[in-house]
Amino acid sequence: MTSALPFDDFRDLLGNLPLADLKAEARVRTLFAKADKPENSLGRVEDIAAWLAAWSGRAPPAVTRPLMAVFAGNHGVARQGISPRPVAATANAVELCAAGGAAINHICIANDLGLKVFDLALHIPTGDITEDAALDERGCAATMAFGMEAIAGGTDLLCLGDLGVGNSTVAAALLAALLGGRGADWVGPGSGADAAMRARKAEVVDAALAFHGRHLEDPLEALRRVGGREFAAIAGAILAARMQRIPVLLDGFAATAAAAVLHAANPAALDHCLLASLSPECAHARAAEHLGLRPLLDLGIGHSEGAGAALAAGLVKAAALTSSGMAAAVRG
Repeated sequence: MTSALPFDDFRDLLGNLPLADLKAEARVRTLFAKADKPENSLGRVEDIAAWLAAWSGRAPPAVTRPLMAVFAGNHGVARQGISPRPVAATANAVELCAAGGAAINHICIANDLGLKVFDLALHIPTGDITEDAALDERGCAATMAFGMEAIAGGTDLLCLGDLGVGNSTVAAALLAALLGGRGADWVGPGSGADAAMRARKAEVVDAALAFHGRHLEDPLEALRRVGGREFAAIAGAILAARMQRIPVLLDGFAATAAAAVLHAANPAALDHCLLASLSPECAHARAAEHLGLRPLLDLGIGHSEGAGAALAAGLVKAAALTSSGMAAAVRG
């Protein structure tokens, strides 16, 4: 980071986003049109292949180094009784991933995905958003920059997921700040909240909105004030992927809220992203619709870790192979 204010570099990037390679997209659509099949008969498979070409610049596209990146953070607001799980469950989930025993490990093996799980200072929860900012500006910017490093080893498809006790409440607060409404409009069951706990979650969101007030009108300020480390890291990863023309699969309510920050700053910021799946959170579909994201899968997956993205990556890989295989047949 080189500017005097930590967020300035991100604002500059958001104002100068690379555009899609429309020629590569058109070549893929032409290949499908020339294939011996009814027009548009492969539906969204054709759209996925064209999207891959547009954002990778390769026609036909290929996915040879897909990566699943999961960011884990803890939240000070969890002390407000907003989750049936203890805060220690976040670290336990990270340890299970490290041991190879989590669902995401096996889905990644099935679809031949690389997996990185990032522990974002789990021993230091963010500030309680009802009475303090989650992060200061420098800390939020540094976490975004850390998220950008997720692609450092090289990838041609970035899948994003999250872990964090209480982060469905934080996601609700962030979406309310960005899109409007009250807590009751955005909170859901999370990891199993009953009616009383959902009411408490709504109260917490409303308290956070009232405390931070008009500061939330700026998307990056909203991220640092009522977001959290995994939200900042995911936003950074999405932005880094855009700058390197890497297609992105988003998964989960929290990742969608993180993406909404970038969309609020620049409505074109998510053009390189697809939504892998919808969670059972009642507000997830509404947030996705606002962002112009239509899920690839709807399997009722409420599990964290990016399981939906890892599953959807198999579909994306299949679309790429279908495109290249049919291209070979056309040339033959």
